[in-house]
Amino acid sequence: EVDLVESGGGLVRTGGSLRLSCVASGFTRDDYSIGWFRQVPGKEREGVACTSRADGRTHFADSVKGRFSISNDNASNTVYLQMNSLKPEDTAIYYCVADRYYSVYCEAYNYWGPGTQVTVSS
Repeated sequence: EVDLVESGGGLVRTGGSLRLSCVASGFTRDDYSIGWFRQVPGKEREGVACTSRADGRTHFADSVKGRFSISNDNASNTVYLQMNSLKPEDTAIYYCVADRYYSVYCEAYNYWGPGTQVTVSS
């Protein structure tokens, strides 16, 4: 059974940085796709940053390009979301997502973590 566990959320001031971590377990192969979505209550979910472990390609939402980065630690099955120059509009619950099929463009994912809250104060 696939399990995703996020950590690293919290409260930060505008312009600050946070790094989210997600440990993935239960995949029988290591070429799965993984990424981060976020959601604000009352708004649609947004695919923030996604990557495929098969080829390392990445995709970022326009709203975070140049500020966020995504990386993998293959040895520990951990994916990181480094968030810099944070803005109040980045405030959301951030979810780690993953699936067995190849995906880079933050499309549909079957596996979701419980989420971690990120709050950016102005």
